[in-house]
Amino acid sequence: MKKGAQVLSLPLLPTRSFVLFPSTIQPIEAGRAFSINAIRAAHLKTDSLLFVVSQRNPNDEQVSLENVYEVGCLCRIVSIIERSNLLRVRVDVVERVKLTSLTYDSEKGYYVADGEVKEFSEVDSVTNETIVRALVEKLNNLPNVLSLLSKTALNMINKAKDAVSLCYILASNLQGSTEEKQKILECDDINELMEKVLVLISGEQTKAQIEENIATTVRESAEKSQKEYFLREKLKAIKKELGETTDGSNSPESILEKLENNPYPENIKKKVKSELNKLDMMPQGSLEGALIQNYLDVLMSIPWWEKTKDDEDLIKVEKILNENHYGLEMPKKRIIEYLAIKKLTGNLKSPILCFYGPPGTGKTSLGKSIAHALGRKFFKASLGGISDEAEIRGHRRTYVGSLPGRIIQGMRKVGVTNPVFLLDEVDKLASSYKGDPASALLEVLDPEQNHQFNDNYVEEPYDLSDVLFICTANYLENIPGPLRDRLELIQLSSYTEIEKMHIVKEHLIDKQIALNGLKKDQVEFTDDAIKFIIRSYTREAGVRELERKIASCLRKVAVNYVKNPKIGKTIIDPDKAREFLLTPPFEDTQKEKEPQIGVVTGLAYTEYGGDILPIEVNYFKGKGNLILTGHLGNIMKESASIALDYVKANAEHFVIDPDVFANNDIHIHVPEGAVPKDGPSAGVAIACAIISCLSKRAVSPDVAMTGEVTLRGRTLPIGGLREKSLAALRSGIKKIIVPKDNKKDVDELPVEVKESLQITYMENVDDAVKECFV
Repeated sequence: MKKGAQVLSLPLLPTRSFVLFPSTIQPIEAGRAFSINAIRAAHLKTDSLLFVVSQRNPNDEQVSLENVYEVGCLCRIVSIIERSNLLRVRVDVVERVKLTSLTYDSEKGYYVADGEVKEFSEVDSVTNETIVRALVEKLNNLPNVLSLLSKTALNMINKAKDAVSLCYILASNLQGSTEEKQKILECDDINELMEKVLVLISGEQTKAQIEENIATTVRESAEKSQKEYFLREKLKAIKKELGETTDGSNSPESILEKLENNPYPENIKKKVKSELNKLDMMPQGSLEGALIQNYLDVLMSIPWWEKTKDDEDLIKVEKILNENHYGLEMPKKRIIEYLAIKKLTGNLKSPILCFYGPPGTGKTSLGKSIAHALGRKFFKASLGGISDEAEIRGHRRTYVGSLPGRIIQGMRKVGVTNPVFLLDEVDKLASSYKGDPASALLEVLDPEQNHQFNDNYVEEPYDLSDVLFICTANYLENIPGPLRDRLELIQLSSYTEIEKMHIVKEHLIDKQIALNGLKKDQVEFTDDAIKFIIRSYTREAGVRELERKIASCLRKVAVNYVKNPKIGKTIIDPDKAREFLLTPPFEDTQKEKEPQIGVVTGLAYTEYGGDILPIEVNYFKGKGNLILTGHLGNIMKESASIALDYVKANAEHFVIDPDVFANNDIHIHVPEGAVPKDGPSAGVAIACAIISCLSKRAVSPDVAMTGEVTLRGRTLPIGGLREKSLAALRSGIKKIIVPKDNKKDVDELPVEVKESLQITYMENVDDAVKECFV
């Protein structure tokens, strides 16, 4: 790179309380969004260059030319490591730069600066050698300072080729304020540079001397055999020398001061003072004393009065929810209602919501969006597989290693009394000899009781009434009745194809483009390609598998760009999607292609959405037995028996020889025998399949049905009609037959279902027979 007056325009990474120096390689952790975007943008370029400059005030969130230092550094990115919400990047500091302008690129989401490379004034060889020798001799005469430097720093000092590099290496590794180090970076004269570095070295010598004096003082006052006592006294001497107060977790005085200066509940003040009195009487280093100290740490770290203020701008909240999630109108309306009533009344107990529905429909992510929209903190507790009541209520303090339950631990982490608290997978709680966690949740999720929640470890009532609890579940039947009674149930149903199209275009594609290191102008999905992926590569209620298929396509595009950066924009159409994703697993429809005798298509509801359910019936010589196969549950077996008995009783009506039942065995099979099946809603389909088989009449493959049947042939309403109708539409069914009592549910079906499917109502089996036979 040519130095001098060269002007560059590069992404800018502003740092807080941190100054870089040329001739060094330094790690930087970036957490702000514009910093992360700047690093990623620079890393995508061939030279990986960016500007790094320190802020004048580290508390400033916004960056401008006035609140950053004029001189920064030109750096090259060496490596990047992602850690949760942080980027850890190592940079090779190339040269100083002087910033001339700074702007924020709102489209790309980071700051861009113009700067010219700031060349150091020439140093003649004699001066260079003299300064290097003087600095090295100064360091050799200060062994205390050398002992503070790492081996890496000492190696860099030994390998320094000139005085400027040596000064920068020393400044980078010695302690000093941001202002002191910035002045060193701005120096253009070698003599001035050396003087400022010598000031840093002298400061380190003073600190090292203080450290040695403290160590001597402690060593004289402590017994040689008491290592723990010696370390504690040394810590006290260090803090006394620096004029710092002892940490609140170790100082009874600090705890008492915190109690008096903050609005803790009176019962907590009384409890803490009682525990402090016990701690004073304990011998130092005792096990019981450590348990009391841990208890006090927990008690003081729980939020007792701190809370965040809700964003009561309903239009803004509604806008944020709509931006983050497509559809899901019911939960969005409920949150808006809660805020509106709270704003009118000034005070309102938080509702206990439960989002239930198939996996992948956005239950957990909706909880995060609600917290973001309200301006509240968010905590998620995964309850799947928990079988110990103590996970909810905590362990008693008498046990070594005891801890509070997940509720109190979550409140400690968020640090406020009114977070959005997500209890994930409440339908997957398990009970054991250790207790029933679902029963322990009854107190947590009851608005009339949770203002005095008792954790076994805390031993004092805690107010959870301001917490907005949101539960998620896949299957309501697995939630115990008393717990379900306390929840405000909101169903998140299966997505329709149109809803999936919107979600993919508005959310998933942009998200996966960013995750795979691509740009929006490098790739584009056509609508036909998205429909092709939805229909041929996914069979799900939500969008998880769909997102994985989108990501798979984008990974192939990323590989092509790495191999050939000059290729143009990639248009992913159905043919390109097939090339990327290989053979579609669901390309062939699951319904029958031709009319069949003894085969009827039923409709089923599962945890993962809806599905079609082919039912096969055959008969052969025998003694009138009923054979049932296909991994059927007891309720479905009873439905088959009821359906057969109804057909027997009405054989002549359906033009069936009554003797066929006595002289033959009837076999009813539901394919995919490895999958358990249960429920009464296949009764009508089984009855029609028996009638079709015994009367030799074929059933149309374009017709599916669902409904419970009685011994008199009447049809009863069923649940899950939305999921079942979506499954029928997805599988190419053209007509569905449903009980007449389900007409109210049909009105709530998605528009595309009502427009694409012919929906026929039945009151009895006769109505179904008239509609399904060819």
